[in-house]
Amino acid sequence: MKKIILVTLALIASLSAQEIYATFNIEADKSANLAFYSSGIIDKVYVDVASSVKKGEKLVELQNDDLKAALQIAKASLAEAQVTLKFAKKDYDRQLLIKDLIDEAKFDQYELVYERAKVAVASAKANLAYQQSLLDRSIVLAPFDGVIFEKSVEVGDVVSGMMLRTIFKIQSLSKRKLVFEFDQKYWKTVKVGNVVKYTVNGDDKTYSGKISKLYPHANSDNRKIKAEVIANGFVVGLFGEGYIVVPDVK
Repeated sequence: MKKIILVTLALIASLSAQEIYATFNIEADKSANLAFYSSGIIDKVYVDVASSVKKGEKLVELQNDDLKAALQIAKASLAEAQVTLKFAKKDYDRQLLIKDLIDEAKFDQYELVYERAKVAVASAKANLAYQQSLLDRSIVLAPFDGVIFEKSVEVGDVVSGMMLRTIFKIQSLSKRKLVFEFDQKYWKTVKVGNVVKYTVNGDDKTYSGKISKLYPHANSDNRKIKAEVIANGFVVGLFGEGYIVVPDVK
């Protein structure tokens, strides 16, 4: 009796829902084309195709010994300016205690030296930040955890910041998004959270997921609307088909 009830409930559920046909392509959840913003000669390449990398990991570096030296000079200049400011402040504080007992013009001189020392420190900090930015531009870092899937640079290559050229392509390591397309006539029917049953080309297994995003427009060329389903582990570029399960519309 219990088995009959379960079968009946399943039959009722199937009658109260419809399946909307959809096709999809598999894309990486994150993907980026990386290039140098500066000009120079490639000095070091740290990764290759299929290398797994962490966010912030160094991927490639230009010849930048001159930039590193300039950065050290900027650090030394800042340290010197800070020492000058330290003693200028001491002199100023001492004169401030006896301000009413000394000539006003003499006190102004100490104040001027102190103010100039503060300006010198601010200028040295700005120069240090600028030199650091120049050095940072000579190094390409991974923008997120991922895997390198294309590489077009070798040690000794010349790159130009004036002519940007993609040297690496990176994508998320395993997280994928299935970009489904379905007929626009179902724009009122399909909702975020609807279950999707699908198969991937070359794989007989049936998978399921839920719609995580609906695109807010219809393609005027093919009259399709797109939706995304989050998945893991599939090869980027594969395609497939499936059915979006939604409540039946009378």
